[in-house]
Amino acid sequence: MAKERKEYFYNPIDFEQDVAVGIKLPFSKDSGLFTLSYSTEEQAVSNLKNLLLTRKGERLFQPTFGSQIYALLFEPITLDLKQKLEEGILEDVNFWLPYIIIDKVEVTPEEDKNQVGISLNFRVTEQGANNQIILYVDSAGSATIE
Repeated sequence: MAKERKEYFYNPIDFEQDVAVGIKLPFSKDSGLFTLSYSTEEQAVSNLKNLLLTRKGERLFQPTFGSQIYALLFEPITLDLKQKLEEGILEDVNFWLPYIIIDKVEVTPEEDKNQVGISLNFRVTEQGANNQIILYVDSAGSATIE
């Protein structure tokens, strides 16, 4: 039987404007350092990007962390694939990032480009502002996130 995961709660820790909360994704070294996030909501968005771009089994000692986007990469583009992706993303986000509320997941196959576009509309907690992430994954295994 699987061990139950401890539930964490969203607690804003961005009370001091000059103290960083975490590192933003995607990584960049424009100024010689990694780009830092100074708000809890901004870091939650980076956490979501990290979850979506991580393959299950890729993270040491946490084999269930990540999404199944890459596992479904070579499946035929059908309605069943769209449903599996939507359900998988919702399940993974609800388990690992319960403070992020997904309002809408839209999977758009682009057969001519041999890729799938995934649009996520979400907010951080009930009071959070509406955000959107668009992720493109192609059959070569590369992902682009906006």
